[in-house]
Amino acid sequence: MSIVSKLLNIIQENTSEKELSWILSKTSGDSKNILTAFVATPRFVSKKTVQVSFDEENLLHEWTLDRLTRVYLLLSISQDAEETYLKNINALFDTAEINEAVALYSALPYLAFPEKWIYRATEAVRSNIGLIFDSLAFRNTFPATYFTESEWNQLVLKCIFNDKPIHLIQGLAERANQKLADTLSDFAHERWAAGRSVPAQVWRLVTHFLNETILKDIEKLLQTDNSDNQMAAILVCKETNFKPAKALLIKYVSIINDLDEDNITWEKLEK
Repeated sequence: MSIVSKLLNIIQENTSEKELSWILSKTSGDSKNILTAFVATPRFVSKKTVQVSFDEENLLHEWTLDRLTRVYLLLSISQDAEETYLKNINALFDTAEINEAVALYSALPYLAFPEKWIYRATEAVRSNIGLIFDSLAFRNTFPATYFTESEWNQLVLKCIFNDKPIHLIQGLAERANQKLADTLSDFAHERWAAGRSVPAQVWRLVTHFLNETILKDIEKLLQTDNSDNQMAAILVCKETNFKPAKALLIKYVSIINDLDEDNITWEKLEK
């Protein structure tokens, strides 16, 4: 089933007869009518949170009906003429208020000519507006698919710097890299020197990129009296292929026993 059909099914399950009639009447029109409807959507469609199945929840979690409708409208715009298509979508970006921008960034994984939207996505990473940044960073497959390593690292690090929940980033494990792990280590040193903490779950990013320097960070976590830090350190040592880390599991086995090994998971640290 195409993404357009999936979205329509969800819309049908969440709209009134009047709302659905309005949506269908707009998607059957030309691009100009669709663009006008995109802006006018909140006047005709409610802002209630849509109810979705478990399979769809990861990407559509807490989407409102007007947001979903706007994404569906965007996917109804004709893609036959690339120049016209790009012009239409860019016009919406250029004039978008916050909720319109959220819908536009939510739609990025499904828009035609995806490489043309990379610069728009990097604009969202630099945005100081939380809703806009979050719509691109969380539950959105576009960054993991199209960002360079540098662009990807900038997104992840901004989440970490602002204590945002990195586990909501799609492709987090797959796009982990040595440069990001090294930068995280440096960041941790700066925070510790200032008497501040680092969110425990971010250490999942160093698991496959351990070296002697980062291993010292992991042991430092084990030596704290913070159970979240200890849990993160144990998970890194368990999951890494870096042999010196395995010795820490023996050295600090009493901590593992105190925490109850069966309850040591990354999910426990997702805050």
